[in-house]
Amino acid sequence: MATPTSVGSGDAAHRSGAPLDGRDFRKALGRFGTGVTIVTAAAEDGTPVGLTCNSFASVSLNPPLVLWSLLVYSQSMSVFQNASHFAVNVLAAGQRELAARFAASKADKFAGTDWRSGLGGAPVLAGTVATFQCRTVDRYYGGDHIIFLGAVERYAYNDAEPLLFTRGEFGRFSPGV
Repeated sequence: MATPTSVGSGDAAHRSGAPLDGRDFRKALGRFGTGVTIVTAAAEDGTPVGLTCNSFASVSLNPPLVLWSLLVYSQSMSVFQNASHFAVNVLAAGQRELAARFAASKADKFAGTDWRSGLGGAPVLAGTVATFQCRTVDRYYGGDHIIFLGAVERYAYNDAEPLLFTRGEFGRFSPGV
C-alpha cells in the first residue's frame, strides 16, 4: 500500500496546521483520476457558454442531483449564476481537442462544434458519452469556488469510451490493469 507524501518532500504525511503549498496540493489532487466534462449554459441573450470541468459528481439518485464547481473569478461566472439550467456533457475518448478548446479562453468556443439547444437553452454537445440537463437548484460558496447543485431533468448516455483526466493529462481507461 502506498503511503501519503508530505508537501514537497515525498516521504511523510502533511502535518495538520502546517501551511499547504498550493501547487503541491494541486499535484496531489491530480492523482485522483476523473472523467472530463464540458458544462454549458446560455447567457441571457442566448449566447452559448461552456467550459471544461472535471469537478462533476453525482449527489443523489432520489431526487436525481449532481454538482460541479467553478472558480469564483471565472469569466463565465455571471452566466452560470444567472442561468436557470446547465448541461453537463461527459466527453468521449476521441474528444480531447474539444476538451482543450473549452479549457482555453477563446471568443467563440462553439465555432465548428456540433450542438443543439437543450433545457433553458443550455448547449448539448454531439458525440458525448452522456449528457445531464439540469435545473440549477442551489449554489454554495466553497473556498475559491462556487458549487452548483443541479436537479437532473433529462439525461442520455451511450456505451462509447469516456475521456479521462489524471496527473494533468488526458487518457483512457484500461480495464483489468
